[in-house]
Amino acid sequence: MLHRFFRICFLALLLLPVQAPSNATLANEAIDVFSARLGIHKDKTRFVMELSKKPVFDVFLLPDPYRIVIDMPELNWQVDKNTARKKGVVENYRSGLYKQNTSRVVLDVSGPVRILNTVLLPPHSGKPFRFYIDIQKTNVAGFMAEVEKRRKKKNTTEVVVSTPPKLPKPVQQKYTIVIDAGHGGIDPGAIGKSGVYEKKLTLEVAKKLYKILDKNPLYSPVMTRSSDNFLSLRERVDVGREAGADLFISIHADSISRPDFRGATVYTLSETASDDEAEEIARRENKSDLIAGVDLEEQDDTVQGILVDLAQRETMNFSVKFAKTLIPEITKSGLKTSGRSHRFAGFRVLKAPDVPSVLVELGYLSNRQDEKILKSSKGQTRLATSIANAISTYFKAQNP
Repeated sequence: MLHRFFRICFLALLLLPVQAPSNATLANEAIDVFSARLGIHKDKTRFVMELSKKPVFDVFLLPDPYRIVIDMPELNWQVDKNTARKKGVVENYRSGLYKQNTSRVVLDVSGPVRILNTVLLPPHSGKPFRFYIDIQKTNVAGFMAEVEKRRKKKNTTEVVVSTPPKLPKPVQQKYTIVIDAGHGGIDPGAIGKSGVYEKKLTLEVAKKLYKILDKNPLYSPVMTRSSDNFLSLRERVDVGREAGADLFISIHADSISRPDFRGATVYTLSETASDDEAEEIARRENKSDLIAGVDLEEQDDTVQGILVDLAQRETMNFSVKFAKTLIPEITKSGLKTSGRSHRFAGFRVLKAPDVPSVLVELGYLSNRQDEKILKSSKGQTRLATSIANAISTYFKAQNP
């Protein structure tokens, strides 16, 4: 197939190194976080965490939107959910697993700020380890100067390399299918009517699809994540390239303000969205890196050149063929598809020029019927089976 030729031609060009983690990832046991709180002082806002053990930490700032990011070894978050998360210059904060053995705390701030102090206090007078950071308003120039200063320091001190494992090429010709469970770790994705997280449901369906494909000697399935950890959008794309994928399937479950909307939708890549809803969904999915505090400047993976454009055009044609194969399989399984079941928009996770890629929204978590199906093991199995059947139909058509 032509897309195989392009993949071979451009694999060396397109493979990009994954950013290395800080020394904070070296800890083996989770650190308990007993409390987290915000305090307002005369000229600053203070964010405090009480911890069971001494952490190694890394603090940096990100623009667009303004954020402060704190990386630590894996944290066991025991903080009261009702604790106030907006005070002073801090609009909100969140915490979650960023990658293996590393947790990330992200503070959303109201404007440009500077970090006055980052302090770790040892246990004293019955208090555990206390980490606090003092924040003060500043101007845009001051903020950007500190962003660059900390970015340069981070790039020169990181030494531990974390990359997707290199996969040995099987002796027998197999089709490599990369299964991408959307969201994860610090990024929960959509939240259902019952409070269930999208990241949990996408992983369950991805695991079931992996098991089905793994039993078939024609396929070599690869999962971008097999646990509740975060991957940036570029890292997900890189897994597909590194594996030499013949097909990349990103699994999601949407949520919108219309509770009557339901059904599965398959999306393929296009710089121009098919409709306003597709554009809005792509915008939300592309915000995953922002939610997790990813430095988007370091994640810029734009590749120029007419040959890559040609490869991507050919790849997009194969992506559309698979999308049109998948929709009838979902319908045959008895599950509902949405009104316009094939749509397209500028999803960053689908931008590998050499790998046919689709994003499957399994249903709407804002709809109680769809949520019930997605939460049930039976519903998850039916969805996974319909995707597996579509994969078989697609490759049979390519190689009768």
